[in-house]
Amino acid sequence: MRVLYFTGSGRSGTTVINNILGQLPGAFACGELRYLWRRGVVEDHLCACGETFAECPVWSAVMASPGRPGSVAGEPISADEAAGVAARLLNRLASRRVPAMLARRVVGRTPVPPHPDDATVHWLYRSVARHTGGALVVDSSKLPPYGLLLHQLPGVEVLHLHVVRDSRATAFSWQRTKPTLDHAGGDQVMPKLMFWKSSLLWAWWNTLTVALWGRSPGYLRVRYEDFVADPRGVMQTIAEWAGLPADDLPFETPTSVRMAPTHSVAGNPSRHSRGAVEIRSDDEWTRAMPTRDRRLVTAMTAAVLLGFGYSLRAGAVAAVRGGGSSTRERLSGKGVR
Repeated sequence: MRVLYFTGSGRSGTTVINNILGQLPGAFACGELRYLWRRGVVEDHLCACGETFAECPVWSAVMASPGRPGSVAGEPISADEAAGVAARLLNRLASRRVPAMLARRVVGRTPVPPHPDDATVHWLYRSVARHTGGALVVDSSKLPPYGLLLHQLPGVEVLHLHVVRDSRATAFSWQRTKPTLDHAGGDQVMPKLMFWKSSLLWAWWNTLTVALWGRSPGYLRVRYEDFVADPRGVMQTIAEWAGLPADDLPFETPTSVRMAPTHSVAGNPSRHSRGAVEIRSDDEWTRAMPTRDRRLVTAMTAAVLLGFGYSLRAGAVAAVRGGGSSTRERLSGKGVR
């Protein structure tokens, strides 16, 4: 079974790329699948198809699939069971445990200590592949420790699509008020992060992603800024790298796509997008971000920004070093390793 796993930091444009990949034959776009246990089973959020998780025919079939550890065939997982899985995953994959994971990895041990829940997570991915016909399960969870856990599941091949965006743009996005669209008629908004916290997470998760998988043959890095400059070209490269039919990408023009509903279970509210969608650069931060905050984020993330080919000047994106001759080399900076 193959899983395309988005890695990196939030607010980097992964949701729209996830949605586009979900339009292709052989791919099933799950959204942020690590949240399924709480946001899907426990809280019954809206699926991107418009139904609640409990009423969505696809997720209902997936969750009723036989083989879940400790269950009778067809018996649905209870809210209490799902809440337990969610809480234990949150604890096991916490940032404070990453140094221990790296130490275990260095000496050849499984980075994430094994747990009975791993069999349940494995069952979920197998069930998704079985009931959707998805030869490629697309998961935009992004958290690097969760990616380590996926690598430990037997028979799972993980591809890492690392989507990077300017740290100042992501920090500015985390300050916006965004409705979640997780409940019909609801007025909940997405959580906000202070500039210092989003900067730390951006630098930490992106650096960790490169350290873990940057030299792997199953790794591709894409900058958001390159994607919005040439959406069709970048998506063709991603599709070909992932073994998907690039000719079936739903582009009506070089910058617009026609989206059918997906079954993304969690993520940015744009997971609900359908119909004609124009892909354009969101660069409001270059005009509206307070100078003091921009300088703070730049100072905290400068080394990593430069490593990804960004300029430290607001709004400027440096050419990717190395000038690779192929689109794939230009996207990843040093090519897919």
